[in-house]
Amino acid sequence: MELRPLYLLTFSGLTTVVLLIIFRAGQRLLSPTHTVREDLEHDNTARALLQVGQVLSIFLISGSVVLGCAQGESVGQDALWVGAYGLLALGLLAVFGHLGVKVLLRARLPAEIDRGNTAAGLAAGSHYLATGIILARSIAGTDLTMLGISLVFFVLSQFTLHVFVMLFRTLTKYDDAEEVLGENVAAALSYAGVTISVSLIVGHAVEGTFVGWMASLRGYAQALVFILTLYPVRQLLVQTLLLGAPLKLRGGRLDQGIAAERNLGMAVMEAVSYLAAAFVVTRLG
Repeated sequence: MELRPLYLLTFSGLTTVVLLIIFRAGQRLLSPTHTVREDLEHDNTARALLQVGQVLSIFLISGSVVLGCAQGESVGQDALWVGAYGLLALGLLAVFGHLGVKVLLRARLPAEIDRGNTAAGLAAGSHYLATGIILARSIAGTDLTMLGISLVFFVLSQFTLHVFVMLFRTLTKYDDAEEVLGENVAAALSYAGVTISVSLIVGHAVEGTFVGWMASLRGYAQALVFILTLYPVRQLLVQTLLLGAPLKLRGGRLDQGIAAERNLGMAVMEAVSYLAAAFVVTRLG
């Protein structure tokens, strides 16, 4: 049945509040010195950026879970599945966000965030947001079968995100992780832009009705081709067309501007170009 907007809005608002309460309770239990309130009041920008990525992910998850789980036939049934999928997504965000940051940006990153390294906080926050975007597109359903399918595609999407981010960062001759750990905000902006853009495309690829394993996996793989558009965006559109630098297959003027000069303007242009390209290809695809 068609759900009334007020019903969905109310359900989404309540789900968001409940998940945020659980999120805060978890923080108080596991790291009482690093709750949202503590980090914001102590003016640690790095911790604040990490918290922003996590909280924004919860908002994305809440709305998506309600849209994917609420059927409108029974409030109790809707509450059951929205609650189950919402709690699962929150747990996956915490686990995979934490592990992903360590895999892509090395184990030293949490200590750098505590120290106040803004670049580290930005990079970590963007990775949590990327995880939240994929969760919002992959976790939905109203039964245990769909729950299992959602989990499989989420894990597959996380693996895809990590692989493509690592492959794409080979375009740079500088070490992204070392630059971020060295407080290079420009490098963190570049990393954030490509990570979130890849997650948007991966999330779009995993979204949709399950029509069987072979057909769904084939459609998923075909949609991932759009990630390749980010390469010419960096090397041709930004570096050559906008910056007027010679065309290079790897490295070039952007590497110098971001790693050596720490040019925030170049980093913002690169990141925004990635995001624009991701929005365009997901819209067209």
